[in-house]
Amino acid sequence: MKAFTYERPATVQDAAKLAAERPNAKFIAGGTNLLDLMKLQIETPATLIDVNRLPLDKVEATQEGGLRVGALVRNSDLAADPRVRKDYAVLAKALLAGASGQLRNKATTAGNLLQRTRCYYFYDTAMPCNKREPGSGCSAIGGFNRIMAVVGASEACIATNPSDMAVAMRALDATVEMMNPDGQSRKIPIADFHKLPGDTPQIETELRKGEIITAVTLPKPVAGTHIYRKVRDRASYAFATVSVAAVIAGEGGKPTAARLAFGGLAHKPWRVAEAETALVQTGSADAAADAVLKGARGYGSNDFKIPLTRRTLRAVVAQATRA
Repeated sequence: MKAFTYERPATVQDAAKLAAERPNAKFIAGGTNLLDLMKLQIETPATLIDVNRLPLDKVEATQEGGLRVGALVRNSDLAADPRVRKDYAVLAKALLAGASGQLRNKATTAGNLLQRTRCYYFYDTAMPCNKREPGSGCSAIGGFNRIMAVVGASEACIATNPSDMAVAMRALDATVEMMNPDGQSRKIPIADFHKLPGDTPQIETELRKGEIITAVTLPKPVAGTHIYRKVRDRASYAFATVSVAAVIAGEGGKPTAARLAFGGLAHKPWRVAEAETALVQTGSADAAADAVLKGARGYGSNDFKIPLTRRTLRAVVAQATRA
């Protein structure tokens, strides 16, 4: 592990200032992803900014009837919050599907949003990877790419976003709140927070230098059956091969409203408005899947994800319309 300096700022603004002033600085909270990357020297921060003591660990009701989730709320606490379990069950289910209890006790809301891909080649420093070293190439294209993207990818990168929590928050239309070094806040819909790879796969989010995530806001609860279905290579804790976060309302066994977000398919949580419209208008999971998978492309080892997505969505719609 490379040497680094350690800072523990007293305020959120101080943390943002340090991140802006110090070259190659990283925030650390639970460290469930960052520390692994540091051990492998994929991440080599010159400064670690410990944010654990900042006052960002509360879940609070908003005036609009939603919830404001602090950036440092631990995944275990968020999943166990009675308001989340009652009104945002898809989020609680996604969090509980995401990792072991020990990891959920350490992992934070902001850290979960900022997880880096689990692409095998990203973790193997002997292999070319545009995300690690821009311009070096993408080893996953033409390599072993079982867990890689089938939609939204590019010739520069076919990695996937590993977060379960972010998929549920995408279905719920959450908003990410950030503060810059001047103490100014800005908000961005989670739909726009994560970026597709394009020609710059190393740029993964819309965070600017020196900005720190302070909270994620959930809007008013959405009526319907909340489902998080995760297909993975083993029954215990593993990243999603395909996952679906769904909130589906129905009448007479037919969907009347739907929100569908997918994990394991793309560089970001994948949600297609046309799929939700197709499901409500036709009642057909296959019609919705056609919209979700428009332009989908397998790269050999991950070809199976395309029919698997279709089957998983059918199962989710069947479960929701039976409820």
